Amino acid sequence: MQDHGNGSTPNGDKKRFSELIESDRAARSAEAWQGTLLDYLEIVRADPSCAKLAHQRLHDVIMEHGVDDLVDTDDARAQRVYGDESIKVYGFFKHEFFGIERPIDYIVRYFHAAAAKGEESRQVLCLIGPVGAGKSSLVARLQRGLEASKPVYAIDGCPMAEEPLHLIPTHLREEFDKMLGVHIEGELCPVCRFRLEQEFGGRYEDVPVVMVPFSRHGRRGIGVVPPVDPNNQDTSVLIGSEDISKLDLYSEGDPRVLDLNGAFNVGNRGMTEFIEVFKNETEYLHTIITATQEKFIPAPGRHGTVYVDTAIVVHSNEAEWRRFKGDHTNEAILDRIVVIKVPYNLRLSEEVKIYRKLLERSSFDSHIAPHTLEVASMFAILSRLEPTPQCDLMTKLRIYDGEEVVEKGKTVKLDARELKEASPNEGMDGISTRFIMKALDNTLANRPEGINPINVRETMVQMIKESDLSDDRRKRYLELLQDTLHKEYLSIVEKEITRAFVYSFEEQADTLFQNYLDHAEAYVNKTRVKDPGTGQELEPDEGFLKSVEEQIAIVGSAADGFRQEVMAYLWAASRRGKKVTHHSYEPLKEAIEKRLMSSAREMSRVITKARTRDEEQRGKYDDLIRALIERGYNEHSAEMVLRYAANNLWKD
Repeated sequence: MQDHGNGSTPNGDKKRFSELIESDRAARSAEAWQGTLLDYLEIVRADPSCAKLAHQRLHDVIMEHGVDDLVDTDDARAQRVYGDESIKVYGFFKHEFFGIERPIDYIVRYFHAAAAKGEESRQVLCLIGPVGAGKSSLVARLQRGLEASKPVYAIDGCPMAEEPLHLIPTHLREEFDKMLGVHIEGELCPVCRFRLEQEFGGRYEDVPVVMVPFSRHGRRGIGVVPPVDPNNQDTSVLIGSEDISKLDLYSEGDPRVLDLNGAFNVGNRGMTEFIEVFKNETEYLHTIITATQEKFIPAPGRHGTVYVDTAIVVHSNEAEWRRFKGDHTNEAILDRIVVIKVPYNLRLSEEVKIYRKLLERSSFDSHIAPHTLEVASMFAILSRLEPTPQCDLMTKLRIYDGEEVVEKGKTVKLDARELKEASPNEGMDGISTRFIMKALDNTLANRPEGINPINVRETMVQMIKESDLSDDRRKRYLELLQDTLHKEYLSIVEKEITRAFVYSFEEQADTLFQNYLDHAEAYVNKTRVKDPGTGQELEPDEGFLKSVEEQIAIVGSAADGFRQEVMAYLWAASRRGKKVTHHSYEPLKEAIEKRLMSSAREMSRVITKARTRDEEQRGKYDDLIRALIERGYNEHSAEMVLRYAANNLWKD
């Protein structure tokens, strides 16, 4: 018998397939409840949430996955970005969306208010943002959440899967409200009203009730309206139509001719999505006003109105939105819209997560060298940032990502929130995630040996040169790629090579750090340093202290103040119970790492640039390759990075 490699056999697999199918069928059968309105009333009395409205249902779908607060975490970067601002992270969105915590928080607040039947329950949720920012993906996530949620109880045979409580006559509803603990809202659709009288003789308690699952593709509880041809904006797409073939059998006013299959009919009990909504003519959008404000839409033909319970979610790019908003004749619709901007992500670490997620879903299996996604992400974010007189764009990028930026031995005191407040439209323009993914895909497709920051940057340069951009924008993007990113990657490469070259880099950095502390403490307190080997007490070594401090331009009289700052900062950190390492104080960390880099730089330069290496140099070069491979490179990318450093970093 053939071995399938995991100990399984064809018969064994067949049995597991069968068990999986049967268990799924059993689970679905358990959900396939059937009964009458009378049975349903008992269910509602035991669990009033069964009769929840659409906005409440969507809010519950989101909240079932849990919520965390960023300020409650130990994420120092997040705390530097958001400070003490309360920013929620929702489990429902957490693993699919990165760097747009605020827009997601606003979306959840909308559903919370709408679920409480506030004014938002009668307003449209409108997501505005640039292409590729995640608007459609956010809506799709809500739709998948509905599809995975518990099916709803509905009148059997109703084309709109409507709430069975609509069968309760108006004059009895107040009494039923008290008995059930719910407020009955809504009216029967014309089709169910006709059936109640004709099929059941008005005995509403006998009307059958079933459970109906949500399905976008099955058009159950999720309606979708694509942009409509402006020359043929037929509202039947929204409200359904009359079946012409039945007009020979029934009169025009007979509900049996109705075909309630419009997006609002389909979206009843769930949500209705409008794609690129403002591409439609204003007259076409007026149906939205009654659907959201009055919860009624006109029935096709001469059949009055139809009650709809649906969360209307629309999205559009900013250009279409500005055009629509600028027309004063659209005020009635604008007054019924809750606008939430969904900008591009502006946090480097979050942008990297986006591409890592997308690549994991692809079939590419080529090697991706360290910092490849980081460099590609840098370009995306730099293109989205607005210049400020307070700092350069690379510094702004780091501050937005929660980094501590050091200049001349001092941590840059710029607040991320203040920078964003000065550029309120930041993130609404720039390079999209789709552009970066195309660059990564193209490079992966052309380089089976693997990709690295060098060839990905080359791909992006070529794509920008060939793209349909204005001259000014093309020039700006090329400067970011060929100058800003080139310099930044050289800095990254130098650190990478040094860390690979210096044996036990972290250990040596911590040793250097402890040595600096001993001598700085003795200098500040005017005491002596005890030699750990001989026990001899020595004067603090000012030459050694200066050799570290000059790496970050701390010279002359500034040295005394810096040493005092270091001791005060680390003393305060140790009092708070924090472990003190060379990473603890950013300015000193940078100085120590640069000190190690300077000691290794010359040897690295000689080894990487040598065209003909002697035996000793060859051995050290091979050790360097092995060290880079241990750091995540493959042999090809390691050699390419070293050649790049030799040609660009240490020019003679």
